[in-house]
Amino acid sequence: MRVREKEFNANQFIIGAVLSLLTFWLFAQSMIIIMPAMQDDLGVSLGVLNTATSLTALIAGLFIVVAGGISDRLGRKKLTYVGLMLSIVGSLFLIFANSATFLLVGRAIQGISASCIMPATLALTKATFKGKERQRALSYWSFGSWGGGGLTAFVGGAIATYMGWRWIFVISIGVAFLAMYLLKGIPESSASELKKTRFDYVGFFLFIILLLGINIVVTRGQDFGWSSPLTMILIGTSIITAILFFVIEKKKKNQFIEFSLFKSKPYTGAVVSNFLQNGIAANIVVANTYVQLARGFTPFQTGLLSLGNVVALLIMIRVGEKMLQKIGARKPMIAATFIASLGMSVTAMTFLPNTAYIIVAFIGFLVSGIGIGMYATPSIDTALVNISENKAGIASGIYKMASSLGYSFGIAISTSVFGVLMTITSIHIAGSLGILVNIVLAILAIIVVAKTIGPDEGLKNSEGTDENDAEDVKKLAQVSEAEVTSAFKT
Repeated sequence: MRVREKEFNANQFIIGAVLSLLTFWLFAQSMIIIMPAMQDDLGVSLGVLNTATSLTALIAGLFIVVAGGISDRLGRKKLTYVGLMLSIVGSLFLIFANSATFLLVGRAIQGISASCIMPATLALTKATFKGKERQRALSYWSFGSWGGGGLTAFVGGAIATYMGWRWIFVISIGVAFLAMYLLKGIPESSASELKKTRFDYVGFFLFIILLLGINIVVTRGQDFGWSSPLTMILIGTSIITAILFFVIEKKKKNQFIEFSLFKSKPYTGAVVSNFLQNGIAANIVVANTYVQLARGFTPFQTGLLSLGNVVALLIMIRVGEKMLQKIGARKPMIAATFIASLGMSVTAMTFLPNTAYIIVAFIGFLVSGIGIGMYATPSIDTALVNISENKAGIASGIYKMASSLGYSFGIAISTSVFGVLMTITSIHIAGSLGILVNIVLAILAIIVVAKTIGPDEGLKNSEGTDENDAEDVKKLAQVSEAEVTSAFKT
């Protein structure tokens, strides 16, 4: 009876966590498929929509480390609830949006929501499961994280076409309430010894200035003029801020981004390759926009085109888990990055006529899904097993910050190239180069994984206690032994 109850609670947690993630990936990120419909309805420019599309991921990237640290102190379950409530508020702004202001405010709130939900649920997963059970739970977590991004195109497109784009966010509110109900009975998890540490406001402020400067240059450089004084000032400010951030933060014990975490090469490799992999995945935004503008697809038809991506991704997440347990993390991550970039490259064959392009693009999306799904669990598990549970929230926040920022900058780069080229050449050439521009990230990702992740990474942690958890237990045992010795002396 107790075993059944434990299994039920574990499954309930997994479903609740996945639904929590879907409020971001499936609904808040659905703008990648409904941009043309929103432009017609709201009468805003493509530049504003591009900014709104990347804004949620950018805001999530800015606050996700902070939220991860807060979850360690105040509780991961509490912060998940805060994130879900913010998701509801952000969706309401979008439901009643009648101008760019409501649109941007709603997207910003959804970004803060995601920054709370992602690291908190990931840290809860680490605290709840061990060994192969953890890897299994992470696979299902990835269904909501990576899989949710793929479902966006299909489900979001269907809702937008047959019910109207605002209904996407109405349904999002219902999903948030359901997730809150499912997570109600989950035990709280936190690191009480971290509650007294001070928050690094200086580092946080510099980090925001740095990322905002870079993002504004990438997304609005074309509008301002690449050689205009404003663009030059933004570039100069970003460079100076980056230098100040590293110089000032390196001297601090309590850092905004804890550099000590990056002493672990596998953790560093997982975070950096995750950033690059998400940059590759962001090419889907250009592909979806291209087929609607150049080929006359409806949002629903666009979703059908990428349906193979969703199916392959969801299947390969569990396959990636099994590969991790049998051959380690390194080989699946390298193979996955190559396959994902190959699939996205195929969708750049915009010179083909309609029927041929539909077939080729469908295959390309499917192949890309195979790669993304294979990558998910080995990457997340590599990051989690190389950190102690006391720092699970902030380390998860950094990992997910890499996801959000990689996706945000990937969107910014590819849509900027697409937008610039549309003014000087045909939309077909613009679409092709807008898709291909981020493929260089795949080369960098493969190099990073090969240099930082050992061939046996993942194998040694498939059973029993995580390496860092074992170290924590060892330290605790040493402390207890010292206390006992001291007591006998007394």
